[in-house]
Amino acid sequence: MERLVRFWYCRSPIAYLAAPFALVFYALYYMRRGLYRLGLLRTTRLAVPVVVVGNIAVGGTGKTPLTLWLVQALMGAGLHPGIVCLSYRARATGPGAVDASADPGLYGDEAVLLARLQTCPVWSGPDRVATARALTAAHPRLDVIVCDDGLQHYALHRDCEIAVIDAMRGFGNGMLLPAGPLREPPSRLKSVNAVVINGRDTVYGDWRPAESFVMHLEGETFHKLLEPQRSARADAFVEKRVAAMAGIGNPQRFFEHLRGLGIAFTAHPFADHHPFSAGDLRMLDADVVLMTEKDAIKCAPFADQRMWVLPVQARVGDALLSLVLVRIGKHNADARAFPNQA
Repeated sequence: MERLVRFWYCRSPIAYLAAPFALVFYALYYMRRGLYRLGLLRTTRLAVPVVVVGNIAVGGTGKTPLTLWLVQALMGAGLHPGIVCLSYRARATGPGAVDASADPGLYGDEAVLLARLQTCPVWSGPDRVATARALTAAHPRLDVIVCDDGLQHYALHRDCEIAVIDAMRGFGNGMLLPAGPLREPPSRLKSVNAVVINGRDTVYGDWRPAESFVMHLEGETFHKLLEPQRSARADAFVEKRVAAMAGIGNPQRFFEHLRGLGIAFTAHPFADHHPFSAGDLRMLDADVVLMTEKDAIKCAPFADQRMWVLPVQARVGDALLSLVLVRIGKHNADARAFPNQA
């Protein structure tokens, strides 16, 4: 995976060799989009509005922190949201409710993290439409669904699309899979309702839609994995041998965050969704091991006293919430005008 990441983010000879396959991917993308637009592939519209938080590139861009922020903002506005996740690389064979004690190997890392940090229902499954239907059936009061990922899952009708871009990585070499990191071309961003740039306001060509926002991830206080009530700040790790591990879409973002806090450490990047084992932790020669909340979920069963976790929170302007509320209102207005379409 690391080799893929390296050549996806530069115009390397390997990328050009893979370019013919990217053209095939490009053609399939437009064919699939066309079939949905013509109605030859079915789109399911639910009775409640659906907001999708996704991206056009492979790897982590900050979708899950933004989903957390958005759900909390919707609850603050008096709504009753629910979250739908895809059980990516997990063993679930159907939709299921996810709680704080759920197995990430069954429902997925993000779903369990969201369930631990949220008070709204979280459901996960291998089919987003079936999962969303099961969620609404189980929670009749629910009045909006937020999908963590799923921008390319056109089978589920969405009332609001939010695309997240990692300012650090951008669009890489600008090529589609497998020559580059893109699932869809940058022009796709012209059709979403909002673009959120994680890190800083950066312009990537002429893709920018009318509505764009900047998101910052904040977090300075660590807590001990085996003793969550114990907290510490960066200065507690001075003069200690520190290792930082991350099995997320962009480990470098976590490492840069730690450097910004003034922590000196040895970096240990792993592939996204890496199935951590006790052996991975034993190989870390350090007094302190720092990790993300997502990785901590999988490491908890075999953690030791060295493990510290850094929670982060997304910060986005309230204008994004206003945009989402307008889209939700449009769905409700359409549902009243055309009740048989729901």
